[in-house]
Amino acid sequence: MPSESNLPRLYYYSAMRQWIALLQKDERKLFRTLNTPQKIQDYLDTLPINFERNGETYMSPRRVIKAGIAHCFEGALFAAAALWFHGQRPLILDLRTVPYDEDHVVALFQTGGLWGAISKTNHAILRYRDPIYKTVRELAISYFHEYMLENRKKTLREYSKPFNLSRYSPAKWITAEEELHWLVEALDTSPHFPIVPSSALRKLRLISKPEAKILEITEWPRD
Repeated sequence: MPSESNLPRLYYYSAMRQWIALLQKDERKLFRTLNTPQKIQDYLDTLPINFERNGETYMSPRRVIKAGIAHCFEGALFAAAALWFHGQRPLILDLRTVPYDEDHVVALFQTGGLWGAISKTNHAILRYRDPIYKTVRELAISYFHEYMLENRKKTLREYSKPFNLSRYSPAKWITAEEELHWLVEALDTSPHFPIVPSSALRKLRLISKPEAKILEITEWPRD
């Protein structure tokens, strides 16, 4: 008879086995090969960016595999599912910006108690983070000076509490065929914390012109 202290862990791994059973043979084969955060990131880097040419999408990991494309939210979900497949918690992090910029979403992982992040982006910035950060806040702050626009303003303002996807049925977000608007809303309304005090925001320096030029570097051309 398992002790009460072991019940959450037993429930967690039971749920994980159940969703793995939902996967198709080729999906299980793919996830099995992606057994480190580095390999997950390498796989995401092979996928062209999802420019949403036919309208806004929020695809599940199953649909990402079929379509062979992903944007940041879709890449983060795929990475979280792959991490869960190998026993890590499926955590994502929302990086919230000023209203005129776009948020970014990454998948979180831990190695040796330190935090890292897997990121899908089309730019030379806002990318993978090695697990060297003691706290999620430290990791989130590492994106602050990279988060910028052509007007040379730094736009990152908040980061979310690690968002645990295991609270939801895997059929709702890993193998779902519909757009995951509900999950985007749940993440957006989850607890967020300021990156810097408001007093410091008023004193931010514009990025330099050479720094701004890095925004012109993209991995996948739009045309």
